[in-house]
Amino acid sequence: MIVGIPKEIKNNESRVALTASGVFELSQYGHRILVEQGAGKGSGISDAEYEHAGAEIITDAHDIWVRADMIVKVKEPIDWELRAARAGQVIFTYFHFASDGTLTEAMIGRGAVCIAYETVEQPDRSLPLLKPMSEVAGRMAVQQGARYLEKPVKGRGVLLGGVPGVPPGRVLILGAGIVGVQAAKMASGLGAHVTILDTNTDRLRYVNDILPPHVVTQYSSQYTIRKMVQTHDLIIGAVLIPGAKAPNLITRDMLKTMRPGTVIVDVAVDQGGCVETCVPTTHENPTYMIDDVLHYCVSNMPGAVPFTSTLALTHSTLPYIINIANKGWKAACAHDPALTKGLNIVEGKVVHRGVAEAFELPLHDVEEVF
Repeated sequence: MIVGIPKEIKNNESRVALTASGVFELSQYGHRILVEQGAGKGSGISDAEYEHAGAEIITDAHDIWVRADMIVKVKEPIDWELRAARAGQVIFTYFHFASDGTLTEAMIGRGAVCIAYETVEQPDRSLPLLKPMSEVAGRMAVQQGARYLEKPVKGRGVLLGGVPGVPPGRVLILGAGIVGVQAAKMASGLGAHVTILDTNTDRLRYVNDILPPHVVTQYSSQYTIRKMVQTHDLIIGAVLIPGAKAPNLITRDMLKTMRPGTVIVDVAVDQGGCVETCVPTTHENPTYMIDDVLHYCVSNMPGAVPFTSTLALTHSTLPYIINIANKGWKAACAHDPALTKGLNIVEGKVVHRGVAEAFELPLHDVEEVF
């Protein structure tokens, strides 16, 4: 199979879909790997390393899209890439279709086979390809939140860890999944007072077991959220419904009850955001203010730490990439229920319920496409 690794073109996205090590492993099965010139530069991987690993360096990204049987990316196709995809071509990346009608419509029209990292799901309901980036994003949420709490960037002027004689900052985390737990680890490690909310009591028990006593767990409800946003300095949205749009847990009217300079970091922005006032931002222009509340809603947060993110992503995606390349997408999915759940749009048919419901589109049984 010919596998294409184009350079990411999203704003300040420096990750790349495969490391040189990943290219080498894939090439051992006899596959051809086309890597766009400079694709790994932002992650510290040179063209020479890719060539040494067995890749062919291509100067024109369009050529990769034309020649490759499977395109492996980090982020969803944008701009001219939406027109470059072709019928039957496999595209394996983070899609987050439920939050982007334009992308969904384009991929239906192109007839490509769209396998989304974020909906590949193991029998235990874990999300192996979302997990590494969720870990990065959860930790970064606190790192960025602490930065934007500083007064020069319009925050409240709060040091999360406090100092002797001064109480620490207060962090509210909505969701006790991977993002929420990693955020809680970071915030509690800084010495902040942390409250984590969820409707899954088993997850709350898990948090109680693994995190320090000053991380408080509480069952989530609209009443609780409305009350707590009034007293917390940093609010982190960490809600995930795999493949579906995130629910709005913080509504516009709640902002007026928050203290000026409160910071919201909505990690759920990839799936539409769990804050009603969430609008996707970029690393170039990451924040905006509404009602004196600072919003940080960067949709590719891990792209800011590409060296770490690229390695973590390749470690998780490579077995699936090799499986698809070796067997073809149909056989690979037929023999791996987890990968089957990654199928979102196949040759014009929506086969993922979350995507269909988000845009009121016909839902096709996944068995139809095999």
